[in-house]
Amino acid sequence: MVFLMILLFSYQMLSNPRLKPVQGTLNVVMNQNVTLSCNSDSGSPPVRYTLFKRNQKVSTLNRPDLTPSLFNLTINSASDLGEYKCKAENNNTSGGKYSNSLSFTLLEPISKPVLSSPTSQAKKGQNVTLSCLSENGSLPITYIFFKGTQSISSQVMMQKGAAEIVLFINSSSDFGTYKCRAENVFRRNAKYSDGFNFTLAEERRLSQPLIISLGLILLLFAIGLALAIPFFVIPSYKAKKFKCTRPSTGFTSTPNVEEPEDEVIYSEISPVKPEEEYINFSVLRREDEKGENLKLQYWCFAGGRQGLPSSSYNTGIAYFLWRFF
Repeated sequence: MVFLMILLFSYQMLSNPRLKPVQGTLNVVMNQNVTLSCNSDSGSPPVRYTLFKRNQKVSTLNRPDLTPSLFNLTINSASDLGEYKCKAENNNTSGGKYSNSLSFTLLEPISKPVLSSPTSQAKKGQNVTLSCLSENGSLPITYIFFKGTQSISSQVMMQKGAAEIVLFINSSSDFGTYKCRAENVFRRNAKYSDGFNFTLAEERRLSQPLIISLGLILLLFAIGLALAIPFFVIPSYKAKKFKCTRPSTGFTSTPNVEEPEDEVIYSEISPVKPEEEYINFSVLRREDEKGENLKLQYWCFAGGRQGLPSSSYNTGIAYFLWRFF
């Protein structure tokens, strides 16, 4: 009985091994050397340990005791991140025992951030925006803005995209040099951007296209005015030149005088001078209103030289009969 107990103790079954990183973290960077430890806490030595990556055997180590087996790896590409497992075997274990699985997380150091703005010119009293972005680097990335050596913002943690800050340009001192800093889990690898300066925007005068547009408008107005003179200004001037004037002598009548209902006034047509283009004549009509003086109304007519017979160039008599409306 004692012999059997000693035999069973001597050939104890292996426990499931544990796989863990020696450096204590699974975060790695490219081209980093890492070490994985695999060991069973109990079992009969010797023990054979085999490391697998995605079910593909990487290497095998034999241990004469239960001390851990150490597997050295180099992270050269994304495929080296895992998944990893190890298997422990001894003479009493059929098929071996497998460990837990693990994978590495690739951490990428940040690249130099770029500080930019939609505009490089600003005026006093204007709001401007600054953006800071590191194109490469493991997320999240923490940004902070500076003017000179003094920070002007709190830390801004971004899971993606750029960090932004809005500034108010209040005085000439606000046109200083601005920078930003970016960092991720690699605290010792924080990087600063190049300096960025705003320049004072000058008050711009009228732009050249606007001046050209105004010049074209004025030119078109002048052309339109020149074309309108023969059609509107000259005829209006001629009409005013030959406008009839009201006679200075008024006509009145007394109640005792009887006037016919209709009266024909004969007016002599003024002779037409050869150099004139128009002739003027007047037609007078008097209306009877009870108990009131007769009022004088007159009309002015103008006729062209071509519209009159040749005898009209001499003195003639025109007859017009004007009835009540």
